[in-house]
Amino acid sequence: MVLHMKTTLKIDDAVMAELKQEAARQQRTMSELVETALRSLFRSQKQPVDLTPLPVFHSGGALVDIADRDALYQAMEGR
Repeated sequence: MVLHMKTTLKIDDAVMAELKQEAARQQRTMSELVETALRSLFRSQKQPVDLTPLPVFHSGGALVDIADRDALYQAMEGR
């Protein structure tokens, strides 16, 4: 069973005129065009973005073993 929701939208007059012309040209309803456009918008937003890898650097190693409390306190107090 297909459910349809009827709703009211405020659409700019110029956009509405283009929508009507395009619907007539494609012999489709305005609702079909709006639904197709919204589905396309939502689909494009779900695409994963290729992220640039984070830079890798080498710190030169740990200055102190953090499990050694005395060494850790000594290192902190020395700064």
